[in-house]
Amino acid sequence: MSEPQGSHGVGQTGRQDQGQGDRSYYGRPVLNPPVWEEREIAGYLFTGGLAGASSILAAAADAGGAAGLVRPARLCASAAISVSFVALIKDLGRPERFLNMLRVFKPTSPMSVGTWILSAYAPLNFAASASTLTGRAPRAGAVAGAGAGLLGSAVATYTAVLVADTAVPTWHEAHRELPFLFAGSAASAAGGFGLLAAARAENGPARTMAVLGAVGELAAMRTLRQRLGPLAETLDTGPAGRRLRAAERLSVAGVIGAALLGRRSRVAAALAGGALMSASALTRFGIFAAGMASAEDPHWTVDLQRARIAAAATAAQPSPAPNPASPAPVRSA
Repeated sequence: MSEPQGSHGVGQTGRQDQGQGDRSYYGRPVLNPPVWEEREIAGYLFTGGLAGASSILAAAADAGGAAGLVRPARLCASAAISVSFVALIKDLGRPERFLNMLRVFKPTSPMSVGTWILSAYAPLNFAASASTLTGRAPRAGAVAGAGAGLLGSAVATYTAVLVADTAVPTWHEAHRELPFLFAGSAASAAGGFGLLAAARAENGPARTMAVLGAVGELAAMRTLRQRLGPLAETLDTGPAGRRLRAAERLSVAGVIGAALLGRRSRVAAALAGGALMSASALTRFGIFAAGMASAEDPHWTVDLQRARIAAAATAAQPSPAPNPASPAPVRSA
């Protein structure tokens, strides 16, 4: 269920004293916040990333001979993409709406491109999982798994482009970092599941993916906060702030556990994997909450637009030309 969003800034950060009348009509939101349900869409962001990165992990494990990791990674990808489809279709309202999006291919629409990516990825992933479960057609299963792995990176990151291609201030302003943040988060979750599911002797690829993904996620989040400037307040307050702080702590703990103890202890590997999966989910739900908060507070819409207008006006002003009539400096004897 969605948490109550409240006013998110108005009356909480002192902006009300600045006069909301010059920002919006009686302080009402300038934007209509997205009608997306948090549970469906934030869950869709998480499970889609988990599925795509798990397919990459399965393909890498298959190529590297870690047979004990291939099966759980493929099954995780199948389960995650199934949940992702259910969440997406539930948000759309009717299943036929998803099918209707396949009538055209629009390269300028992230939703259209994403629909086609999912439609190509899901059959390959299910075929690879079926081969793993039944033991039949192993070569075809390996080819399907490799294809799912190739598409996995797009499945894990296209949702970042999808949410950034909106007027929601936090999401739109984060368009440079969100793909890297989502990629790191997805890799951290998939690697974390691998640490949970695979035997200690075969969790090497999962451990590597988990550590690299979590470190990348932390670095991308830090860069995002620095570049957003005052808008980073939406990442640090309210539900978003609580979730993202918890995600950061769990990521750090997961990286330490996976890197130092994941090879030695099965219990430590499982605990680190659970921490990393939880951190990834909290990151997606935190980013979702931050975007909704920025859409509901007119400050983030109007003041950002005014700042852009002022910057454009300053850049358009010609630099003053030197005055040829000014007297030359007098040299002292």
